[in-house]
Amino acid sequence: MNLTRTASMLAGAGALAALVVGAATSRHEVPPPTPTHRPAIDAHGADLAKEIARLHERLRPDAAPRQSARNLFSFHAAPVAAAPVVETRPAPVEMPAVVAPPPSPFKLVGIGEDPGANGPIRTAFISAEGQLFVAKEGEALTPRFKVTKISADVVEITDVTDGSTRRMALK
Repeated sequence: MNLTRTASMLAGAGALAALVVGAATSRHEVPPPTPTHRPAIDAHGADLAKEIARLHERLRPDAAPRQSARNLFSFHAAPVAAAPVVETRPAPVEMPAVVAPPPSPFKLVGIGEDPGANGPIRTAFISAEGQLFVAKEGEALTPRFKVTKISADVVEITDVTDGSTRRMALK
């Protein structure tokens, strides 16, 4: 059985090799192309090519264009006049402007109440700088600000550095 299988494989490989060799070689000759006369349309194409070349030559002038004395992209400069003489007087003394305090960085978010022996004990919820502060009366929010008073809807904050007081109402 091995001998039969080997013989059939060799016969198939030989047939395949013969097919490839037969396809690679050709025995028929290709005749040279027959000369044809140019149609009239080709003569018109040659005339058109000459006209295009002539027009291209006209696009390239021999003389350079004149430069204009005007510059269209700049404004006319006004003549410079002599500066008038001005008497100098002392400036009037102005009262210093009242400087409004900068807006508070804090925002009152809520107020909580717990019952106490001497009345309600209130807690303020204040947001600032991406943080939430929970503070009671007398506690510091930051090293600079301190909660001084919490009522039912208003919280007072005192600036420790200058003693100014800011009020925030619950909205």
